[in-house]
Amino acid sequence: MPRRSLLAVLVLAALAAVPAALAGHAQRSDTTLSLVAYSIPTNVFPKLISAYQATPQGQGIKFTTSFAASEVQSKAVAAGLPADVVNFSISTDMDRLVQAGLVDKTWANNPQHGIVSKSVVVFVLRNGNPKHIRTWDDLVKPGVQVVFPNPFSSGGARWDIMAAYGAMLREKKTPKQAQAYLTQLFQHNVSQDTSGRNALNTFLSGKGDVLLDYESDAKLAQSQGKPVYYLIPKATLQIETPLAAVNGKNKAAAQQFVNWLTTPAAQNIWAQNGYRSVLPSVEKSYAGDFPPRPQLFTIKYVGGWDKVNTQFFDPTNGIVAKIEQGLGVSTGG
Repeated sequence: MPRRSLLAVLVLAALAAVPAALAGHAQRSDTTLSLVAYSIPTNVFPKLISAYQATPQGQGIKFTTSFAASEVQSKAVAAGLPADVVNFSISTDMDRLVQAGLVDKTWANNPQHGIVSKSVVVFVLRNGNPKHIRTWDDLVKPGVQVVFPNPFSSGGARWDIMAAYGAMLREKKTPKQAQAYLTQLFQHNVSQDTSGRNALNTFLSGKGDVLLDYESDAKLAQSQGKPVYYLIPKATLQIETPLAAVNGKNKAAAQQFVNWLTTPAAQNIWAQNGYRSVLPSVEKSYAGDFPPRPQLFTIKYVGGWDKVNTQFFDPTNGIVAKIEQGLGVSTGG
């Protein structure tokens, strides 16, 4: 082909590509993703979103966000609250959306098993630790007031309670003895807020001697200069929070964001904001910030969420409901 003819063909091809490129940019500019999440990552997601929008795939993507108690959010999405990306505290809140056909059954089929961040259950304490709280047994000593959220709305509360139960099993207690410990723990509970973040605010306002909470929340409070420190008990539960894209017109863009959240770039942001990474390489880089615990266990150690939610958190016949009924506390279920 003569040089002039070839040049003309290339110019025409380039011009033809311009509208397609502009159309793709316009489509990205018109895309707004709705993120619905549990209460704890309120502070980290704005940073993640900003970093994502600076990437080629995130350019022009807008976001709306909603943060509240995990079960409340899950039920709201199932009832029609618009959502493109969901991040819950526990996997059964994701299962609700799978059953509703809003999230694919394969949502956890990735190397991270659908988990976007990790944490552990910790004791958040007053500066100076005037009650000398060190162990799970110290939480049920006379005069100790314990704060944790409502287990019938907050996924964080369920992590807290199962951490306490599992810690007793780690002490070689029988399941019956571990349940008896939970009864004692609830007797020392002085506040059950709707979410983990609200429970932190209650503790920071001066109520209680110890707060059961996510390690990430404790680190956030410290970074904000709050007068608290935290202790990771020897036996504690690894928190794993699920993330998925919701079916709908924005599914492709939502899935891109979901995929990006487990990249090293995103996982570094999670780690810098107090969360344990799901990537071994990033986790290794922050090993000094996240000390291992000798008796760390996962939810599988106490039966897995499917079993635990029925056995412990059924609002009528669950172990926790019966404990609260015995104490004259409304379950709110």
